[in-house]
Parts: sequence; C-alpha cells; structure tokens
Amino acid sequence: MNKKAYFEVLRSGINSTLQDLGRENQYHIGIPFSGAMDKRNFLIGNQLVSNKFDKPSIEFAYQGPHLKLKHGKVTCVITGNVSFNIIKNKKTLEGQCYMTFDLETDDEIDILSTNKSVYGYLSVCGGIQGENFWGSYSVNTKAKIGSNNGKKYSEGETIFLNNIENISNRKKIKYINSKIEYIRILKGTNFKFFSEQSKKIFFESKYNVSKLSDRMGMRLEGPKIENIVNTNIKSEGIVRGVIQVPADGNPIIMLSDHGTIGGYPKIGVVISADYDKLVQLTPGSKIKFKLINLPEAENLYKIYNMETQNILNQIR
Repeated sequence: MNKKAYFEVLRSGINSTLQDLGRENQYHIGIPFSGAMDKRNFLIGNQLVSNKFDKPSIEFAYQGPHLKLKHGKVTCVITGNVSFNIIKNKKTLEGQCYMTFDLETDDEIDILSTNKSVYGYLSVCGGIQGENFWGSYSVNTKAKIGSNNGKKYSEGETIFLNNIENISNRKKIKYINSKIEYIRILKGTNFKFFSEQSKKIFFESKYNVSKLSDRMGMRLEGPKIENIVNTNIKSEGIVRGVIQVPADGNPIIMLSDHGTIGGYPKIGVVISADYDKLVQLTPGSKIKFKLINLPEAENLYKIYNMETQNILNQIR
C-alpha cells in the first residue's frame, strides 16, 4: 500500500493557514466570510494546477513556510509577488511565481518572503486536505474555526495532500500584481455622522497602513476624522471592507476575518473590485480614498470579474 503524501513543516512562516473561497451565509450566527484575502491570486493558483476553484490552498503572509515533501510526487505553484527556493538533492533552485513545478519525495520548498506585498499562495494539484467547517475549509484563527482546529500551521506538523494527479506539461502565465492610485469606496451608513470638513480631509489626505493590521482589520494612521453626532452607535451588522471610525478618529478597515457586528460609525465601505489590491498593501503604504456611487461600483465589479476570467482563460 502506498503511503499518503504529505508536507512536513520545517518552518511555519507567518500566519500560514488553509484558505478557500470562504464560507457563505453564516453572518447571522457571528461567523464571517474568511477565505483567501487575494481572491484573484488564489484562483490563478488553482487554475495553474488544474484544480477546481473550491480547492483550498496555503495562504501565507510576509514569510511563507518551509516544507519537505514525503511519499510522493506533486505539481505545485506559487502565486503572488513571492521569493522562494526549490531544494532538490541539496541543490537550491530559485523558484518562479505563476509557473508550475514538481516536487518529489524529500524535495523541499522554502518560501522566503513576499515582495512589497502581504499575501501569497501555495496551490497543489489535487488539493490539500483539511476539515470542512460550515461549507468551507478556511481557517479563522480569531474564532478558532476551520481546518487544523482553526489554527495556523506550526513547525513539526504534517500537511496531508489529496490523491495526487501530476500535470504532464508545465503551465505558466505572465501576471503582474498591479496597483491603483485610489482605493474606491461607497458611502457608509453613518456618512452623515462626520463633519463636512472631516469628509473633505478624509478624501484629500493620504493615510498610512499601520503595523496593527491582520486578516481581521487594517488600522490607518493620518488626519483624525471628527464625528459630530456620536462616536458610538448600537451594534449592527458589518461587512468586509467597511471603514469604521472609533472615538480616536483613526479609521479601521474591516477585512476577511472581521467581527460580524460593530458599534463604531461607518464612513464608507471599500468596493469589492479593489479588495485584492487593498489587502496587499504593506505597513507604511499610503492609501488615498475616492468616493464613487453604487452603479459605478457595480460596473467596476463586473469589469474585475471579466478581467479575472480572461486571465484564467489564458491558462491551458
């Protein structure tokens, strides 16, 4: 009987977790969407290794894991702006993102760092094993739900792989992780809580991404936003991308593992089409916001989806 293939975790990296497209329709019981932070890079990874789009991948932040393959041969790919090495027979080869590669028994992959970005993805042909929790394999470490008992991977663990199917030909795509000048937002439900001068400052100023940012939220530093009504409201439902402004006047953008209710007034919400680019902004990056209307946001989301599909269609 063949032994099941798995990765041995030699170094866990920073916040390496299993993620897929997220869990839907659980907000009413306090469970957020979670899932891959950068959806487009996640989808490209699965397409390159011929997986269905719902197969989970390993998401890592800043520094990825160092893994050794045991018992098998697998086809893998790294997506994102990432530096990594492939180690075969004690020889180190520089890896290339968006191009598939094979690992055999005792080969290693050492994911060194993301470059001027936060998140990267390791996708494996056939997929990575995990526990399905409420319709998703995604890990939420704050709530401790999802695969791996809701925890990030740690040194010494084993990550089992599904039935392995190798790709006969190497696949690759030229993809550049582009940036945009503005992060576009819609008015929040408490837009009128803020003075006209504060709103003017909010849209004309640049904000810095602080070090106090993770999968739950992104704290910003810059001109403080003046609330002229009430710095607290009755707790109500919030969604991914909402920009809350607590009493100190420093905005917080809620991200994929956010709490599902909040009691801070909301000045805006980041449009879905800009979310992938938002989450890749590193601490110290500058953000400038641009207000748009709902029809514009809907049209931009259609364009985002068409662009994503065109990229995926190039991979054969």
